Amino acid sequence: MTETASKTISAKSARNTAALFNYGNIIAMLPGLFVVPSLLIGSTERMSMIFMLIATIVPMILWFAVSIMIYIIARHHPNERTGHYTQQAAYRYYGVVGLIVVAGTFYGTNVNYWLATWVVCALVLVPWSLFDVIRIFKEQWQDILVEETNE
Repeated sequence: MTETASKTISAKSARNTAALFNYGNIIAMLPGLFVVPSLLIGSTERMSMIFMLIATIVPMILWFAVSIMIYIIARHHPNERTGHYTQQAAYRYYGVVGLIVVAGTFYGTNVNYWLATWVVCALVLVPWSLFDVIRIFKEQWQDILVEETNE
């Protein structure tokens, strides 16, 4: 016997899920936002360069792994706008990571190239993600009703 049950997904839940990938983009860049300017202004010692590489590269690698799971969950959300915002944030992030992989192949150990690339990535991801979060929270969201069939 097949039963149909209705489930309501709140507007708040859909809105928060839509902003989730953008939050991840910002958080992945956050450690570098503190470390890179201090390196550009101050002197570059060996330990500070190692710390810079850890602060700029490791969070992006970790976010890459987590973002795949977030994308799978949020992209196929019953609310189409949630999926749309997730997809746009993912396009930006994966495009930036692709730039790092392609361009970084030719950098070797020249730290200045890595710093310049990170700055470009931050200039793309952070403002655009913030703008998207603002757009998400300004948009009018509606509760949606999802019908599930239980067999």
